[in-house]
Amino acid sequence: MPKRAPNSADFPIAALLDWYRQNQRELPFRPRKRGGRWEIKPNPYHVLVSEAMAQQTQIATVVPYFERFVEAFPTVDDLAEADEQRVLTLWQGLGYYRRARNLHAAARMIVDGFDGQVPKTAEQLLKLPGVGRYTAGAVASVAHNTPAPIVDGNVARVFARYFLLEEAIDKPATLKQLWQLADELVQASDAPRDFNQGVMELGATVCTPKSTKCLYCPLHDSCAAHAAGRVAELPVKTPKKKPVAVTHTILAIHRNGKYLFEQRPAKGLWSNMWQMPTLEDSDVSAATETIKNQFGLSISEPEPVSSFTHQTTHRTIQFALTRCEVKSGRLHAKRGEWRPLSKLDDLPLAKPQLTAIDLL
Repeated sequence: MPKRAPNSADFPIAALLDWYRQNQRELPFRPRKRGGRWEIKPNPYHVLVSEAMAQQTQIATVVPYFERFVEAFPTVDDLAEADEQRVLTLWQGLGYYRRARNLHAAARMIVDGFDGQVPKTAEQLLKLPGVGRYTAGAVASVAHNTPAPIVDGNVARVFARYFLLEEAIDKPATLKQLWQLADELVQASDAPRDFNQGVMELGATVCTPKSTKCLYCPLHDSCAAHAAGRVAELPVKTPKKKPVAVTHTILAIHRNGKYLFEQRPAKGLWSNMWQMPTLEDSDVSAATETIKNQFGLSISEPEPVSSFTHQTTHRTIQFALTRCEVKSGRLHAKRGEWRPLSKLDDLPLAKPQLTAIDLL
């Protein structure tokens, strides 16, 4: 098949919709009809929460977190009134904690500025903290059946293969082309909710980055990449910069069966989360002086316990876990808390801290 110029009119919308309605995964936040009746009615708040959680996180991972989150905060009003530490604790393990803070702030804005109703249009949704073009389109279309376009990694992969887009999908010109195709297609569909979810579902389950299932794809008869034998080559992406390697040292300081925890600053990585005192370098020679100055405690020489690696978007962090005990001193007021490791449920802890605790 010769290469086609991308034309949304070529896309088999009806085939995609039929496939999606027969093969959609049953998810607790996904509106679903059965026999013409709603099994799960559209809940804009649930859609907003699920989309916030699904940013850079696989759906299978999201589901249990979503269920716990909406059980704790059943409505947008409940979330708006919640304490941030409680929100972060329920988010614990999902990572990218800025998403939780933005969702919390968005709930407050919805209550204060939108009478407690999640906005219906992408334009209004874009006013909420942490809501970008994709999330706005997803919430508008899935929650309200509004014909708003979406482009995420799954959608970009489906379109890049179907239309044989050979330029890197993260280039501005290609992104513009992807959004234009998405807009034309959702406008042409008589079911924006199902169309957008269908493209995402196809990318997540069939048109996957590797081990594609082309024979099960409703688009394979007219897919340009499939016809050209180039599915594995697409989409093209600009090579990412190599993460910076850094070393942090965790000090597990204990006294009378309890360990010292402190809250991180309000800005920066893992902001407002709790941790065992952590030095952002590998030199522990100054640890005793640092702890004396910051906490008023004299500690023994830190002894190595274990080490592990944690990957963030831009950094590869090698953590050295050490243990030491308090020899003398009284903890400075408001500088930290003593906790037994069995009673940390109310403290939001980033994943590296949870890993360290498991190693103690």
